Amino acid sequence: MEDAEGEGLSGTFPSLMAEGTLLSRRGEHGKALACFTNALQLQAGDKYCLVARSMCYLKLGDTENSLRDAEASLQNDKTFSKGLYQKAETLYTMGDFEFALVYYHRGHKLRPELQKFRLGIQKAQEAIDNSVGSPSSVKLENKGDLCFLSRQAESKKAKQKLQLKAPKKDHKQQSKVEPIRNEKTERQLLGELYADKAYLEKLLKDEDLIKSSTKHGMTVEALILGGINYLDTRTEFWQQQKPIYARVRDRKLMQQRWLPERKRKPSEVARYILKSMEEIDMLLTSGCPEGSCKKAEHVLKTIQGWSDDEVPNKNELIGNLYSCIGNAQIEMGQMGAALQSHKMDLEIAKENDLPDATSRALDNIGRVYARIGKFQQAIDTWEEKIPLAKTSLEKTWLFHEIGRCYLELDEATEAQDYGEKSLQSAEEEGDVEWQLNASVLVAQAQVKLQDFQSAVMNFEKALEKAKLIHNDAAQQAIIIALDDANKGFIEELKAEQRAERIESLRDYDYDDYSVGEEAENQKEREENKQKEIEKEENERNDQEENERNGREENERNGRGEEEKEETEGEKGEDYAEPHQDLPE
Repeated sequence: MEDAEGEGLSGTFPSLMAEGTLLSRRGEHGKALACFTNALQLQAGDKYCLVARSMCYLKLGDTENSLRDAEASLQNDKTFSKGLYQKAETLYTMGDFEFALVYYHRGHKLRPELQKFRLGIQKAQEAIDNSVGSPSSVKLENKGDLCFLSRQAESKKAKQKLQLKAPKKDHKQQSKVEPIRNEKTERQLLGELYADKAYLEKLLKDEDLIKSSTKHGMTVEALILGGINYLDTRTEFWQQQKPIYARVRDRKLMQQRWLPERKRKPSEVARYILKSMEEIDMLLTSGCPEGSCKKAEHVLKTIQGWSDDEVPNKNELIGNLYSCIGNAQIEMGQMGAALQSHKMDLEIAKENDLPDATSRALDNIGRVYARIGKFQQAIDTWEEKIPLAKTSLEKTWLFHEIGRCYLELDEATEAQDYGEKSLQSAEEEGDVEWQLNASVLVAQAQVKLQDFQSAVMNFEKALEKAKLIHNDAAQQAIIIALDDANKGFIEELKAEQRAERIESLRDYDYDDYSVGEEAENQKEREENKQKEIEKEENERNDQEENERNGREENERNGRGEEEKEETEGEKGEDYAEPHQDLPE
């Protein structure tokens, strides 16, 4: 059935809700209203969507539709806290402070931990007091819990009877707006808007103007009357929320309280300061940094106008207020202004020799530098604070933040050192959560240093701490980091093994093999050289042999002739005495 109804709509219920929420946060309440309306067509009666649309109606000034949606969200669940709060807020805006107070109390009873119901009770009670006076000045008869409701109903009926009995006026009489209050009262209630109302009333006297009409067919007279009626409505609302007598009374009280010539009592000063500081802190912790900043600036201006005799610790208090202003500015994202406020706090602390205030200011200045990415300035500031740190827990946080900044600057060695200091301080304090944070910091630094084995050990320690304090988110993050560190450790081992193999191959290929090859080449070169030498010697020997053979041949030729001659002579002699050697 829901799918059939939503066929003509683009998007699903969750997507329309998400888009409407985003537009509402941007202040585009008209577009957000359309998204929530379309979402309700897909899923009618969703209480969260009804509350969201009621908030848009309220921002756009449509209190009737806002109240209708708030009541619809409570139709099936009377204990729905968001619906109770939205109904109370709508009733408060409509000026029904008593009814709003009832629903603020109901929400607070169901969800006492929510700050918004306590604040609602406070502002509704103050609005009632401003309208009817303080409870001590009003005597009520105890005739039941709903007696005041019956009185309001009777009052409404009486007004209706008066309206019915009132004689009808003609058109000319209706066009004239008679002021319900005198000029002085209206001026006080409207303030700057009083000049606008006077101008509109002046325009009504121009008969030619009021008879003309706009392009859309609406008469100028109707537009002017609508503006005047709106201002009258706002006047009645402001009269209820802060009546004239209450304004006059408050102004007289303030004049009596803060006259320059009147010396304030120490108890009065202390009470004012204590209450103001509590309000400043409450506004900041409840998610209202703008209100906290304005309140602190107002108190600062007030304190600066007092004498040192009235406020003995005036300088210390002024520095504290600058610190509160700076913290609120950090939450608002105004980092430049926050840095100046905390530097004022530091300057006052150093001038008056206040070590605790100096430590506080250095702490906050370092936080601002870290938030804007100036990590070296943050390190320098926090290192100046180290001697002022008193407790182990304070040192744990300080060392951790300095180490974190070094890690952001890719200076892993310093990050590891400060992480180990933070871990040591956390162990001295016995804080398991900070032991977890410090172990993670050390492990992350070791990963950057590629000391994966140590990183794995520290991640495993951090995982044990996360399990001990049941921090599921931290466990998941550490498991992922541990897996990456293990992969790095495995890669490191593989790299070492590859390096060893390469080294062994290098020894074989470039030592044994190379030496053998060099020796073989050297041997070959020597053999070739020897062959060349032998060749030269052979050639030289052959040449000498040829020369020698030539000489020998020549000598033989010459000696042959001599032998021939000699032989011939010998033969003649032999033949002359043939029987010389014969025996007798």
